[in-house]
Amino acid sequence: MHLLQIMLLAVIQGLTELLPVSSSAHVILAERLMGFDPASPEMTFLLVMLHTGTMFAVLSYFWSRWRRLLFPGGATGSVGRSAAGQFLTMLILATACTGILGLALKFLIERLILEGAFGYANGEVEQLFRNLPLIGWALLAGGLLIIAAGSGEKAAKTAGITTASSMAIGTVQGLCLPFRGFSRSGATISTALFFGIRRDLAEDFSFALAVLLTPPVIGLELRRLFRASGGVGITGAQLAALTLPGLLGMVGSFLAGLVALWWLSSWLERGRWRYFGYYCIFFSAAVFLSHLLGL
Repeated sequence: MHLLQIMLLAVIQGLTELLPVSSSAHVILAERLMGFDPASPEMTFLLVMLHTGTMFAVLSYFWSRWRRLLFPGGATGSVGRSAAGQFLTMLILATACTGILGLALKFLIERLILEGAFGYANGEVEQLFRNLPLIGWALLAGGLLIIAAGSGEKAAKTAGITTASSMAIGTVQGLCLPFRGFSRSGATISTALFFGIRRDLAEDFSFALAVLLTPPVIGLELRRLFRASGGVGITGAQLAALTLPGLLGMVGSFLAGLVALWWLSSWLERGRWRYFGYYCIFFSAAVFLSHLLGL
């Protein structure tokens, strides 16, 4: 893979990861157009490293806001605890829901569907990344969810994240993991809006969840990459060749991600959330067309 291709994918990832339009769907389609297999260990690891770059962009952009939420400063949560304790507890609860559902879906897809129903010798959930129609349907579903949330926001905003809303957000995030096209940020922020959570808190909570989710996903994909390339006895040169594209892409997606975050916050605060849903529906049509054209 050439440096220009890596940087192009990094820009696509950075601009779309932090907008609710499914960065994975955009990157996978770009990889297909470049002639790469998006389900290969090298490509899925690169995708995770691009996500890592945007994770650092999230940390940089949101840190001043999260500092007020995570460190005690006198604010009180909706159930009488400090805002710091409330926010952190709800993050852990939502992440637990994501992990439980994500692992269950991974087992269901890999063992019961890919291996049991379709006869794959070694089913991996990443094999779904080759399925453009599935990505198109996921984009369509995500777009409709965003439009519904943006068009029907509750007038009364809740004081904070509750147990029920946290579990719902975490569960929805778990549904996003295997289905590229079903935007993680779009689905989680939309779910928060359905619960009447104010827009800035919904944004804070969604991207804090992304920061917690990214490291274990990196570990899983790095393990998959090492297994596919021989694993034991790998040399320093081989390690550099495997990881360098991801590291370069991480830097590019970090810079592009900062731009996307500014755009997202601006549109969310101005009540333009539903427009991202319209784009998802448009892009789903583009994905279906690409499939019909044989990409």
